[in-house]
Amino acid sequence: MITVRGREVLRHADVVIYDYLVDKRLLDEAKDGAELVCCDTLGNKRHSDGFLIHQDRIDALVAKKAKENKRVVRLKNGDPSIFSRAGQELNSLVKNRIEFEIVPGVGAANAAAALSGIPLTDRKLASSCVFVTGHEDPAKPGSSLDWASLGRAGTIVLYMAVENFGKITDALIAAGRPEATPVAIIENVSLPTQRLLTGTLADIAKTARKKKVKAPAIVIIGDVVKLEKKFNWLMRMRRVLFTGISPERFFERGVIFHLPLIKIVPLNDCRALEGALKNIAAYDWLVFSSRYGVLHFFQALNKIGYDARALAKAKVAAIGNSTKARLLDFGILADVVPKDESARGLINEFKRVDIKGKRIFMPRSDLSDKGLKEGLESQGAIVDAVVAYRNIIPQGLPELDIKSFDEVIFTSPSTVRNFKKRYGALPRGIKVKCIGDVTQREFRRCKM
Repeated sequence: MITVRGREVLRHADVVIYDYLVDKRLLDEAKDGAELVCCDTLGNKRHSDGFLIHQDRIDALVAKKAKENKRVVRLKNGDPSIFSRAGQELNSLVKNRIEFEIVPGVGAANAAAALSGIPLTDRKLASSCVFVTGHEDPAKPGSSLDWASLGRAGTIVLYMAVENFGKITDALIAAGRPEATPVAIIENVSLPTQRLLTGTLADIAKTARKKKVKAPAIVIIGDVVKLEKKFNWLMRMRRVLFTGISPERFFERGVIFHLPLIKIVPLNDCRALEGALKNIAAYDWLVFSSRYGVLHFFQALNKIGYDARALAKAKVAAIGNSTKARLLDFGILADVVPKDESARGLINEFKRVDIKGKRIFMPRSDLSDKGLKEGLESQGAIVDAVVAYRNIIPQGLPELDIKSFDEVIFTSPSTVRNFKKRYGALPRGIKVKCIGDVTQREFRRCKM
């Protein structure tokens, strides 16, 4: 999760220095050519204590990049003002006379509350809420936490508490908090792997050990946890795993968990594409089967010194509305767009057009299905399908309990293959939706 302002500055950054817990998909918002630096590379981290690195190295790198007159984003987990060592980093900026802006984020506690149906405050149950660190600076001579005072708060939210959870629950009970006080642990907040455990102060630590709870996790303590059974909308709604890149389907019925199983990247060697584009004026038609083909086509066209004027004599076809919209970004209005947004729909649409003997240029991915090319050739066209970008499987795909989902949506044959490679066959009882005939055929071929 990220705020609108956060996304805007991220998109304009020259350098992004990010914490290791940041969802790597957010980095896709950075502009092409931005330098991405994970804080893991700047020092040691101790996973058992959450996250500990050499802060001085981070401060020095931020200052160095800023002094090079670069726009630097220090991308943190959650909200930068809550348990994020912001004070240390801001001191470095002030010391180096570097101007800065603090952009609010979506705090882990707020996200945990919203995505578990547990309001942190309630007029009847809790008029106060405190945020408490579960892991203090090990260099401090002693704890600065007064559990007797903290225990009187209506709601207690613990950050970074997994390692010391048993000691904390014992301290709260010793300070007078009833053993029957409800407790909730929300692990991997806002991710497809989010997990919720509930219990009481007396038994939750044992439950957490049994269920092997791992960081990152947020703990909510107080009577408001009782409301989870009534308000946990996430557990009651249909859970859909969406494997495509684009979020357009986020408003389908149910809760969409977005896990892209493909990643679009540029070619390692563009010489073949650029060579073909030098003769682009010789083609009668340009056929775009995806918006990524549009983007990489025009990037390569500009690289060789051409622009849209080189396409003046050609007609243009788009496989669907999103591809049509991407063409408009480059000032091109598609002549042909099928109502059936698929390769089959585009082939059928061309039956209304005489393309016999016409030369067609079609930029595609390295894994593109050959059906569209063959379908147009069967109508007498001369089709040059040229690879314009690569389609790869993303790295670091998380562990998932696939049985926790009600439906999986596959958007392309690549998503089907990559799913099976990473997660195996689908468990029984899960509904499957395949976008397009080609995806459906690949699903059947993979015997999912």
